[in-house]
Amino acid sequence: MTETAPANVVAVSNLIKQFGRFAALRGITAEFSGGKLYAILGDNGAGKTTLLRTLAGLSQPSSGEVNILGSSKFHDICQQVGYMAHPSLLYDEMTGMENLTYFARLYGIASGTRCAEAIRAVIISVGLDPDLARPIGQFSQGMKQRMSLARALLNNPKILLLDEPFSNVDLHSATEMVRLLAGIRDQGTTIFLVTHQASLLEGVADEFVWMEYGKIIGRTRELKRPEISEERSRENVGVNIMGVNTK
Repeated sequence: MTETAPANVVAVSNLIKQFGRFAALRGITAEFSGGKLYAILGDNGAGKTTLLRTLAGLSQPSSGEVNILGSSKFHDICQQVGYMAHPSLLYDEMTGMENLTYFARLYGIASGTRCAEAIRAVIISVGLDPDLARPIGQFSQGMKQRMSLARALLNNPKILLLDEPFSNVDLHSATEMVRLLAGIRDQGTTIFLVTHQASLLEGVADEFVWMEYGKIIGRTRELKRPEISEERSRENVGVNIMGVNTK
């Protein structure tokens, strides 16, 4: 019996994002199948966060098309996308339960006992205690990152977008978060993760997506950067500074 390949859940076509004369994304075309963990890698300024924000509907492309879960209209599928920004976006003076209750209301999740139970379950799923009465401001950085992940999981998303989830956390906390993300992926969620700590995902990520100067330059199963010619690299630098090459 032949296994059916997972269907594409995200597709972008000729995706361009300009900031004045600077091209942050330069004609990206790619398809991504469901139930996988994609690590998006590249140097600072490669376009990683811009791509993630575009998928999250937080940044409108200058041109091109984004299709998520079969729709090019983000408002049709926004409830099925979870986003964890580089800053935690949590309120330091509130407890974890208070934070997530607040965001649940923003997301339109029904209030009441069932909502509170669902929030507690999400907090427990990231390895934290929902009864912890301390305000978020007194949490360690690793605990804050876990709570930020819990916020992104509130709406039980099919697509999870994570920007630097291992930033400023110790190795143990980062390793525990990788384990959590692998479990979430194994339950069918598609994860896109931007990081500068790619070695943490070796043997866990299904695919490494390499970016340079606003383009995807390669996709690999193993943590090995694709080689590009010096001439192509110089061309990328020049075009990215001046804008999108229209030839």
